[in-house]
Amino acid sequence: MKVRITRVHDNSRDIPLPSYATSGSAGMDVRADIDEDITLQPGDFTLVPTGLAIEIPRGYEAQIRPRSGLAARHGIILPNAPGTIDSDYRGEIKVILANFGREPFVIRRGDRIAQMVVAPVVTVEWEEVPQLQVTMRGDGGFGHSGRS
Repeated sequence: MKVRITRVHDNSRDIPLPSYATSGSAGMDVRADIDEDITLQPGDFTLVPTGLAIEIPRGYEAQIRPRSGLAARHGIILPNAPGTIDSDYRGEIKVILANFGREPFVIRRGDRIAQMVVAPVVTVEWEEVPQLQVTMRGDGGFGHSGRS
């Protein structure tokens, strides 16, 4: 599938477009388009621009997800993961990063900060009914299925 992409800033040509790290990757690496380093203190969060805008086809979305290496090594997460880019959004993609680690974390220009996955979206029509079908699980949730 071809997806249209544009750079929001003229000085962003040095930042690679999102790309797959391997032939089996589901997500493309997304990079920080910042002019100065950002130091993210433990417990803080910030909005990091990517310098990119995309034109996702109707019936699809782009999901912004955390990078597992940043989470495992530094405690860097996306508090709204996955973030959704709707097919009708045309603004700059920005990524919310939060530092749940114990040390300050520095974000530099061009750093890989997140992954983007393009996925189909199913549109539903609600059918309001007086009662739902009964199942063995019922209303058990929040770990209910793992209890013996």
